[in-house]
Amino acid sequence: MTLRPRLHDLYIGRVVLATVLLTWAVLLGFDVVMALSGQLGDLGKGSYDFATALTVVAYTVPRRAYTIFPYAAVIGSLMGLGQLAATSELTALRALGLSRRRLSLSVAAALVILTTLMVVNGETLAPWGQLQSDRMKLAAKTNNVAIARYSGLWAREGDTFLNAVDGEERVVDGERTLELRDVRLYRLAADGSLQSLTRAAVAAHDADGWQLRDVRRIGFGFSPGAAIEQKLAEERWESQLDPNALAAGLTRARNLSAADLRASIEYRNRNNLDAREYEDIYWSRWFYPLNVLALCLAAVPFAFGSLRSGGMGKRLFLGIVFALGFMLLQMLFGRLAGATRFDYRIAYALPPVVMLAVSWWLFRRKSG
Repeated sequence: MTLRPRLHDLYIGRVVLATVLLTWAVLLGFDVVMALSGQLGDLGKGSYDFATALTVVAYTVPRRAYTIFPYAAVIGSLMGLGQLAATSELTALRALGLSRRRLSLSVAAALVILTTLMVVNGETLAPWGQLQSDRMKLAAKTNNVAIARYSGLWAREGDTFLNAVDGEERVVDGERTLELRDVRLYRLAADGSLQSLTRAAVAAHDADGWQLRDVRRIGFGFSPGAAIEQKLAEERWESQLDPNALAAGLTRARNLSAADLRASIEYRNRNNLDAREYEDIYWSRWFYPLNVLALCLAAVPFAFGSLRSGGMGKRLFLGIVFALGFMLLQMLFGRLAGATRFDYRIAYALPPVVMLAVSWWLFRRKSG
């Protein structure tokens, strides 16, 4: 079996791409309409009107397209092959000596193109669009130029715990600044005892690092029952705490890029914090292309067979159920890995391996 593209590969790929794109557009349209209806309850808050809500939802379209694509790929592939089966074109191609495996490779090759685009989208447009959407909605509802707001924030950097009552991020002249208000820094000793308590009216971060203003510090442990108080108008805080890590902590993990997820995982591991949620999403991104292709290849056999065995509608229904079962299995393995602290890489590799094995068995049983 040669892997060099032939005329029939291009024809099958064109049909599959057309049906996948059509299915994708329909599912995405439904999702966008539902998302827009969910924004109606916020209309009238600040300057948040219908036009702003429409723009906010439009920014989220790349992320929604990324999420919906696996379902559209399976359903669209089955519909495309079903269209060829209904016109006896699959039968004609089989009569020419093309095996089911070769026809499935034609489908996979077409899906590789869209899957690659979605992987790039998931790391670029999708997180950027979601961030723009969140910023626009926040700014419209609060009537200010803040791009993110913080409330009741907790963070850890080494032996120091930070708590801020509130704060916000702004972009001024192209420079991003973070300002936290009513900040408390708890520094612990090696034995877990409180070494010092620092309270600052403002903790600001810019290109030069962290600056504390209106600082009051109380140190403990110098002698039993004694404490030393210190007051400063301003002080530089030497910390590796990244404002991006704070922002990531307030953003849903599924809306972050793989690079931001990796940075969040490293930050949490460095400070002995729970990073399982971020590891779950991070490794699901890496296995996204494999999942799409394995899912489609495992469902493709449902498109073959005699129309007298139940019709294309039945096989399409079984293929969709099969696809949904795979997605539920993938989700279950991810949740179990998080609960049992199992390696996410193994958990996310098992379902596509099982699906590929099932697909191989189906093709072996109906070889040709």
